[in-house]
Amino acid sequence: MKRLVRVVRRLTVHELRGFHSLALWVARRRHGLGAGARPAAYTGPQTAMLFGFAFVAVVETVVLALIVPWPLVHSALLFVDVYTVLQILALHAASVTRPHVVGADGSLRVRYGQFLDLRIAAADIARVRVERRYPEGRTVQAHEDGTLDVAVGNQTTVTVELARPVAFVRPLGLPGEARVVRLHADDPRALVDALTRPAAADTAPDPRTSGAAPGPRTATDDTAPHPLTPE
Repeated sequence: MKRLVRVVRRLTVHELRGFHSLALWVARRRHGLGAGARPAAYTGPQTAMLFGFAFVAVVETVVLALIVPWPLVHSALLFVDVYTVLQILALHAASVTRPHVVGADGSLRVRYGQFLDLRIAAADIARVRVERRYPEGRTVQAHEDGTLDVAVGNQTTVTVELARPVAFVRPLGLPGEARVVRLHADDPRALVDALTRPAAADTAPDPRTSGAAPGPRTATDDTAPHPLTPE
């Protein structure tokens, strides 16, 4: 009974976040982007598929309206089809408005729509690299070896190795711990660079104290090696 209550509660939260994301999408706003944060989109592999599902649902609604003669059945089917279209649009909206986020402090926020939100502190990130993989199964999968796959379109493009296990909440409310996180980013190199290179605004030399012209520093300009190295 407790498990059922937990699942219903989580599904309700997902529903509310999905509708909130629809409002953000219409308003062209994104969620969870603080000062200095850099977003990383991940919707590329699934956008066409989601809109394809939505189109099929709309066609089904029209066809059933023409062939179903019973008003009560027609109303029930119409409700189900419209709700299905809303759910598809909500998932797309949540994926667009809730991207992965690299914080100004070097932290990483891994998300998938309204279903997953994993925060990783900068100190907990040991290594990060571009690595394309094609895991099978669910979008969010936690493996027994401590690997968490957050795939989009059955692929991940970035692997993040952690210095210690990081706790997260699975889509249906169960707790989990991850030692390695594999996620998809539409531009994986930009995400890795954002994690391994300081922002130009934070590292540019002060022209008032240096004779050199101001400009962004590269990774080779650091006097001490950064704990993360792109591979």
